[in-house]
Amino acid sequence: MFARLEAPEADPIIRLMAQFAEDPRHDKIDLGVGVYRDAAGRTPVMAAVAAAEARILAAQETKGYFGLAGDPRFLVAMRGLLLGDGVDPGRLAAVAAPGGSGAIRQLLELVRLAAPGATVWISRPCWPNHAAIADAVGLRLREYSYLGPAGDVDGAAMLADLDGAAPGDVVVLHGCCHNPSGADPDAATWAALTDMAERRGFVPFVDVAYQGFGTGVEADVAGLRHMAARLPEMLIAASGSKSFGLYRERVGLAMALCAEAGAAGRVGGALASLNRRNYAFPPDHGARVVTTILSDPVLRADWEAELATLRARVATNRVALAAALAEATQSPAFAFLTRHRGMFSQLGLHPEAVLRLREAHGVYLVADGRINLAGLTPATIGAAAEAVAAVLREAATAA
Repeated sequence: MFARLEAPEADPIIRLMAQFAEDPRHDKIDLGVGVYRDAAGRTPVMAAVAAAEARILAAQETKGYFGLAGDPRFLVAMRGLLLGDGVDPGRLAAVAAPGGSGAIRQLLELVRLAAPGATVWISRPCWPNHAAIADAVGLRLREYSYLGPAGDVDGAAMLADLDGAAPGDVVVLHGCCHNPSGADPDAATWAALTDMAERRGFVPFVDVAYQGFGTGVEADVAGLRHMAARLPEMLIAASGSKSFGLYRERVGLAMALCAEAGAAGRVGGALASLNRRNYAFPPDHGARVVTTILSDPVLRADWEAELATLRARVATNRVALAAALAEATQSPAFAFLTRHRGMFSQLGLHPEAVLRLREAHGVYLVADGRINLAGLTPATIGAAAEAVAAVLREAATAA
């Protein structure tokens, strides 16, 4: 059976994790893996999460299954977090999923069932798993322009490309904190995208992985809510990994906005069926933690306050790194770091320079130059900036 099986190429980020772990240098710096870390280099358990888990442990009397869609209370809590009260709940179909990646997989499987000829449009650049999952499902892919020369969103180029999307095509958008660039569309671009979706008939697929890490919990979904209030159909994938620090618990939500309640019933049945075929019942513990926090005003206030602290730390790292790079390189080329949001930005380095950073300086970035700002500490910002400057000088000398 397995004689002809070829091992797939390792995921580059997972491979980077292994390379970092095997590196014996004590001064190595991990800026590749996309998890939040505090100033001590830990991924902390949020205080509201610990309190919710203690409450759950004290009260829980069964580990029996919920339905295929997961706990209905989780679905309601996440609907409120993402959409507020701006959409008729009767038009929504949702299921819990194992993480944001699981939600993306289920929604793209739904697209394949409903419109197998649809093309999935992703930004250039984009998080690699969007393309990988669409390809695994068997859907066609196209890219649309996203960034301009200064590293910010080029709304005109983005809209020009998407004007070629056909009715029923799916356009993947990052709800906030674009991965890998950190550059987000402004309100005018979100409005223009909504107008274009209405005119062209394509279906936006909004991936919300970092709510609360950009500007704030409500502000980070303003574009999503604008679209949901206007459009007949949308797809939404959400993750609890970053916003609640529940990386291991695999908390995800797959949601579809439908034109009317009858369609929502059919879509909900299809999503539940997909859950059954892929993993049956979704995991509950992380979803229960999220539900407990969002349903209790005190826990929710504590969570939002701690999330604001995490967000502020990343923003501080952005400013500090931009200043350190300006000093080390004697160039304002990295000023865009202060304009972007979330944990990621791209430094604009060629893969050869990224490799040189890793081999010569022990600074680990993803091959496309994506940097995780949360991986920096006050003690490592200067060293990382000097390493980048050294690599750029080497490249300039070689040229």
